[in-house]
Amino acid sequence: MTRIYTRTGDAGETALFGGKRDELNAVVGVARAAGPTPEIDAVLERVQHHLFDLGAELATPGGTSPAAARVPRATADRVAGLEQDIDRFDARLPPLREFVLPGGVPAAAALHHARTVARRAERQIVRLAAREPINPEVLKYVNRLSDLLFVLARAANQGAGRPDVAWKPDR
Repeated sequence: MTRIYTRTGDAGETALFGGKRDELNAVVGVARAAGPTPEIDAVLERVQHHLFDLGAELATPGGTSPAAARVPRATADRVAGLEQDIDRFDARLPPLREFVLPGGVPAAAALHHARTVARRAERQIVRLAAREPINPEVLKYVNRLSDLLFVLARAANQGAGRPDVAWKPDR
């Protein structure tokens, strides 16, 4: 990078190179700033690096171009890593018996917010995949990430001594 300003957003369309947005990585950063435990923060830092790679992969069309060859790709190993994180944190939580309202301590609320942004990103990737070929591991990664963010939100509340708030449909 030679300079911070590119002028590509001067008409209100700031984006990653190739036109893709970076909202999910930003909200994961907000969750990290909300003060999760060091263990959760370490997972989120790794996720942010993966999301940067994922954004670059989506923003580099034509997977056979020289630029695309240099971009790290979403892999089954990265998806499996998310699943291992989900299993590790979920094993420490009480079993879910009802729907949980988003919220709790600031870190948990931020993680719930990040989860909703991940779900929106997932829907956008599905729409993109209907128009052009994408690496199927990208969609799997974002799907598992939203699951991980939910589990991490519950773990953040548990770590702070705050129980999940169950949804009460008759309120």
